[in-house]
Amino acid sequence: DFVEAGMGFGTHPHSNMEIISIPLEGDLEHKDSMGNTTIIRNGDIQVMSAGKGITHSEYNRNEDIPVKFLQIWVIPNKKNVTPRYDQITLAPEERHNRLQQILSPNQDDEGVWIHQDAWFHLGKFNQGHQETYSLKKQGNGVYIFLLTGSMEVGDFPLSKRDGLGITGTSEITLKAMADNTEVLVMEVPMAL
Repeated sequence: DFVEAGMGFGTHPHSNMEIISIPLEGDLEHKDSMGNTTIIRNGDIQVMSAGKGITHSEYNRNEDIPVKFLQIWVIPNKKNVTPRYDQITLAPEERHNRLQQILSPNQDDEGVWIHQDAWFHLGKFNQGHQETYSLKKQGNGVYIFLLTGSMEVGDFPLSKRDGLGITGTSEITLKAMADNTEVLVMEVPMAL
């Protein structure tokens, strides 16, 4: 998503959805019906389990700086749970030439957690760096989204903002073709 300076999304409802926000540039104010008022910035990961229902708004309070962020919706494996909110700040240096886990189904894992057998990882690679990702759960698939740079995933070349869905495998190989290549790896169930 791209939010112009001084603009945003007014209060709106969600239910039975896991909503993950990953800011890429700028600051975004979040307010919700659970009483949370926060600012999310680059380096933060935010998750809302909408469950039985919530309302929230997002607003760019900056007067001259747009906000760029990813918002990913995942169908939960449990319906009508008590809504919850979590936000953490990750150390970007921990994803240099490695995949840093930012989300999982486990409350005690690195990153935030959701009500689904899904795992998200961010990586930032030097040119020529190769990384193998092993899927955590049989039957899951992987969606690769390239944030910056260029990469080969197996025999498939990817450029900035390209995406690639992969199923029927237990691991994938990522190779950076440029310095500062940033990638988001999302492992999700293929059936509900």
